[in-house]
Amino acid sequence: MSEVVALGKAGAAIRKANDEGRGALVAYLPAGYPSYDGGIDAIKALVDGGADVLEIGFPYSDPVMDGVTVQRASEAALAGGLRTRDVLSTVEKLASYSDVPVLVMTYWNPIERYGVDRFAADFAGVGGAGLITPDLIPDEGAEWIAAADKHDLDKVFLVSPSSTDERIRMTTAACRGFVYATAVMGVTGTREKPSDLAAPLVARTKAATGVPVGVGLGVSNADQAAGVAAFADAVIVGSAFVKVVEAGEGPAGVRRLTESLAEGVRREPSTAAGR
Repeated sequence: MSEVVALGKAGAAIRKANDEGRGALVAYLPAGYPSYDGGIDAIKALVDGGADVLEIGFPYSDPVMDGVTVQRASEAALAGGLRTRDVLSTVEKLASYSDVPVLVMTYWNPIERYGVDRFAADFAGVGGAGLITPDLIPDEGAEWIAAADKHDLDKVFLVSPSSTDERIRMTTAACRGFVYATAVMGVTGTREKPSDLAAPLVARTKAATGVPVGVGLGVSNADQAAGVAAFADAVIVGSAFVKVVEAGEGPAGVRRLTESLAEGVRREPSTAAGR
C-alpha cells in the first residue's frame, strides 16, 4: 500500500501542504446553517478561501463536546428541518465543487441509527472522504472501522492532553486521514490563545505515528494559526467560522476569514519547533 493510500484522502491533502513547507487548514462549518442552501454557500467559501480539508458538522440535538456557538448553529439547522439525507446531499454538492476532501464530524448515535455499513456506503457514494467521531473510541468502534476500511474512508479519532501514551498509540493505530489532537480540555470555542498543552500533546502523538496530526479547539485568527502550524501538521478552525455566519457576514465574510487563516498557516515558523 502506498503512503498516499495509507494516509487517506485528508491525510494526503495535509501532507501535500506540509511538503509545500506549511501547515494545512482544516475548516469546519455545520451542514444546514444558516439554511440548507446558505450552508452550502458558506462551506464553498471555505474552499474558495484556501481550506485544504473540509470538516462538515452533522447537527445533533445533544452536542456535549460543542461550545455554545456550535450548539446554537446545530439547533438552528435542526429547527430548519435538516436530516441525514440533507447532510449527505451537502457532502455530494461539495465533493462535486472541488477536490478538497470532505469529512463529516458527527456524534455516533445518528450513524448507528442510520446503519453503520449503510451510512459508510452512502457516504462514500456521494464523495465523502471520512468521519471524525468525537464520542467514539477505537476500542468500541470495530463496526465503524470495518465499514470505513471496506469503503476506503478516513477514520479520524481524538487524543487529548489526558491521554496516556498507551492510549495515544492505540488511537493513532486506528486512524487514517489524520489524528485530531484536542488542544484543551473542555468544549469547543474560540480562545484568546491556544492551550499550552497543545505542543506537548502533538509531540507525544507524533512519536507514536506517521499519520498527520491536526490541532483543534480555540484557533480564531491568523496569528494563532501561524503559531499552531509551527508544530502541528494541520490547524483546525471551527467556531470562528460559525461566528462569522452567525453575525450575518455570509459567504464573503467566511472567505475573508479563510484567506486570513490560510495566510497564517503559510508563515515561516517563528520558533525552532517545526513540523
